[in-house]
Amino acid sequence: MHAHHRHHDHDHAHGHGSATRTFAIATLVNLAYTALEAGYGFATNSLALLSDALHNLGDVLGLGLAWGAARIARRPPTARHTYGWRRATLLSPLANAIVLVAFAGALAWEAVRRFAQPPEVPAVPVMAVAAIGIAVNLGAAWLVHGGGHQRDLNRRGAFLHLMADAAVSLAAVLAGAGMLWLGWAWLDPAMGALVAAVVAVGSFGLLRESFDAAMDAVPRGIDRAEVEAFLRGQPGVRAVHHLHIWSLGAGEVAMTAHLVRPDPGDHDAFIDRLNHALDARFGINHPTLQIEHGQGCEHDRHVRAPHGGH
Repeated sequence: MHAHHRHHDHDHAHGHGSATRTFAIATLVNLAYTALEAGYGFATNSLALLSDALHNLGDVLGLGLAWGAARIARRPPTARHTYGWRRATLLSPLANAIVLVAFAGALAWEAVRRFAQPPEVPAVPVMAVAAIGIAVNLGAAWLVHGGGHQRDLNRRGAFLHLMADAAVSLAAVLAGAGMLWLGWAWLDPAMGALVAAVVAVGSFGLLRESFDAAMDAVPRGIDRAEVEAFLRGQPGVRAVHHLHIWSLGAGEVAMTAHLVRPDPGDHDAFIDRLNHALDARFGINHPTLQIEHGQGCEHDRHVRAPHGGH
């Protein structure tokens, strides 16, 4: 047998340091705006502003979790935690999504309660504060996105929430305009219900994807069958066993596989070429490949036998 692992280093320390600064700035800016919006919400008794402030507070907590996860992910591997703490960037979105789902339910309940007798709300402060929120959330989303981080679930979760915040703030401006010009007081609780719906829809996708990542599912965007077919198609490879693909966090994808390759040859050179190809084609940058010289994998046959198939 011949095993080889390749660690594809993208200057992780620098990348995580940049992510930490980004989350710090976005968190602090959004926390300041949340305090401003909540203050005006209480002063005007506006559920639209209070719901948006609570929504922003949920995202501030999410950004704080992402910030903390980015810092923890910088810790080097140890004898006990051999992969380091990168998976913190997978657990952070999961916790964020759970908090937001709970928040959506509470907000929807309050909105329904207020529909029976909507309070009078001054529209101009609602419009002004919500307009500030559009600028704050778009600016923070631009910082978090950063470019080139499409595979970072931690950043993408924060980015999607900030964009949802900007959309909700825009809806609050429109609701304020409706209350000002048309006298529709029901728009205020309707805005609260809209925020609850936006949060519920947005957080469900993040909850599902972050749960999959925490359970070592194959990352979205990677087709396991396609990877297996690619490996089977390599020169001299007779079979592929024990193929596992999972996310380590922050755009790092790991893979293990046993390749049955009985023909003699330069297996080191073969594995090096294959590792580069896996990274370029699938984004798998932490592959561990084991070459087997026999015709099959005895352990794999024992595992498959009770089920009668592959």
